[in-house]
Amino acid sequence: MNERVRVIHPRTEAARRVATRPASREIDEQTGLGELYMRTLIRSQRRLALLVCATVTVLLGGCALLGAYVPRLDTVRIAGVALPWVVLGVLIYPVMIGIGMYTVRQAERNESAFIEIVRRRP
Repeated sequence: MNERVRVIHPRTEAARRVATRPASREIDEQTGLGELYMRTLIRSQRRLALLVCATVTVLLGGCALLGAYVPRLDTVRIAGVALPWVVLGVLIYPVMIGIGMYTVRQAERNESAFIEIVRRRP
């Protein structure tokens, strides 16, 4: 019995590698995949912006409404100034600075996550 021997070139059995384009090139050329990457980043940044706007609106609007609908707060005085004015004129600034710092930190995290996703793709 003669056994058959198969003679092949080494490259024919090698796994075919599909040429991939870097994600940054996909973004630069505005391909479908690049647009998907950008939509993801924009969506996360928009979500953050809406959260911050809603928080600030509720905070400032709540302070104003509380002062308008609870008239007894006008009788409370701190250093001769009515409590609503102290809250809106002094105490609100550290809170707003904190919200701003949170916003910047979260926006940077969103961008870092985006960059990591883009770099991970070959």
